[in-house]
Amino acid sequence: MKKMTGAQIVIESLLAEGVDTIFGYPGGTILPTYDALMMNPAIRHILVRHEQGATHMGEGYARVSGRPGVVLVTSGPGATNTITGIADANMDSTPLVVIAGQVPTSMIGNDAFQEADVVGISRPCTKHSYLVRDVHDIARTIKEAFHIAGSGRPGPVLIDLPKDVQTATALFKYPDTVDIRGYKPVLKGNERQIEKALEAIEGAERPLFYVGGGVQWSDAAAPLTELVRGLKIPITTTLMALGVYPSMDPLCLGMLGMHGGYWTNMAVHHCDALIAIGARFDDRVTGRVNDFAPNAKTIIHVDIDPSSISKNIKVHIPIVGDIKEVVQIMLKKVKSQESLAPRQKVWAEWLKQIMQWKAEKPLPYERSEPDDEPKPRAVIEEIYNLTKGDAIIVTDVGQHQMWTAQMMPFTRPRSWLTSGGLGTMGYGLPAGIGAYFAAPDRPVIVISGDGSIQMNIQELSTAVQYKVPVKVVIMNNYYLGMVRQWQEKFYEGRYSHSYMEAMPDFVKLAEAYGAAGFRVAKTKDLAATLSAALAVPGPAVVDVTIPQSEGVFPMVPAGNALHEMLFA
Repeated sequence: MKKMTGAQIVIESLLAEGVDTIFGYPGGTILPTYDALMMNPAIRHILVRHEQGATHMGEGYARVSGRPGVVLVTSGPGATNTITGIADANMDSTPLVVIAGQVPTSMIGNDAFQEADVVGISRPCTKHSYLVRDVHDIARTIKEAFHIAGSGRPGPVLIDLPKDVQTATALFKYPDTVDIRGYKPVLKGNERQIEKALEAIEGAERPLFYVGGGVQWSDAAAPLTELVRGLKIPITTTLMALGVYPSMDPLCLGMLGMHGGYWTNMAVHHCDALIAIGARFDDRVTGRVNDFAPNAKTIIHVDIDPSSISKNIKVHIPIVGDIKEVVQIMLKKVKSQESLAPRQKVWAEWLKQIMQWKAEKPLPYERSEPDDEPKPRAVIEEIYNLTKGDAIIVTDVGQHQMWTAQMMPFTRPRSWLTSGGLGTMGYGLPAGIGAYFAAPDRPVIVISGDGSIQMNIQELSTAVQYKVPVKVVIMNNYYLGMVRQWQEKFYEGRYSHSYMEAMPDFVKLAEAYGAAGFRVAKTKDLAATLSAALAVPGPAVVDVTIPQSEGVFPMVPAGNALHEMLFA
């Protein structure tokens, strides 16, 4: 064992956890750790332009790599600037470890310069928070933080680290194991419950898989795909689960919920058995809770988080456990059964009915004329054609997010990043940068809106500094588009403060940062311009003017049931 400063112990502990990248911004109270980081080049540090950007980069890195993202910031405003990203990670079950400097322990509570009770502020939106008062506790705390962030239902953990604790010394020994009383996530699902679930599925005439982002965090996409294809039961995914099942597979119905397809929501409404896996029945999925899946005689819910079971929707067969383990047990038991063939004929008729609904009311699609402004679908189709489905697609929040979720095909997991639960504008660009550092061999496309992109556009400077070849496609309608749509439909067209009159020239802005800038005003220029942007070796911004009147449909108005949709 070697004697080290607390700051050196932080860096050595991160190395022991396999950390290769940190997103951060230095300041007075975290300088000892930054100094130790400078002395150890084994960890790459990405200097962001705003601490919120650091947290979203950490989220993007985590979502693509499957490992916790790491953020390093100073105290006071440095720490409070991370709160939106921490809350976003908490809602979307993203593993994040945020290390924040703090004033010396003797000054805590004295309103010292750049002091903030970040543990108290963050407690409601973290999985756990620590204030480290003793240098001897640093290694154990970091070990526990990574364990908590990445196990069970993943989430963010904050470590508040006073400056004097960073400069104090102690012998360094990193723990081999973690044993936290009261935190023992259940991994193995109850086999009797699994058997009951399979019996209920076999007895159903109109079963439906409903899967969420938990499938991705459990790395369960492959066994789930095998299970669904083996059973030949249709499947719908949440916004967070796009890509965990191939979207062009005949059994895949696409996204359900507020902006789900008519056929998908009708399938939920009429199914008699709903198999929910790694989803939490949030309000954007359920619509009016009392009328969600009203014909389902059996609702099965598989989730590692017991607090999610029957939280919003009462379920009949709960299964608590790691999704991959549970799905693998289900798959093994299904393979040993020979009695499913007659049921699959019935299920084929059920799928035929769903496809009939799809034929009756497909997604609205009006072709873009060559000399007209490109419609959203044309933009999304061209991005897919040029990237051949290999790109990591990242969005901000708004109409462009829902258009992308509805129309972009996804063939593999960890290819879709968006802010789901919190709906954070400004998520896209920094998350895309984080995604690149997790998978530098894959193209990263950020699809944003003219409102969202301005929330964290300063991170374009980060992309330029580190030569991140992220491509940003802005769907520009000079409005807060989703706000405008709601005002049009539910506020009698009173567009209260949703029009952005003083819009920047995004091409000049990109060039001012040192990135490439492009503009598209006509459909006939779309393919060539996007192709030119993709060929740029560094970051590029493409400003695409779209029609202001375009809306996202279908749409389930707030308070309606899933089958009560607007189509225009």
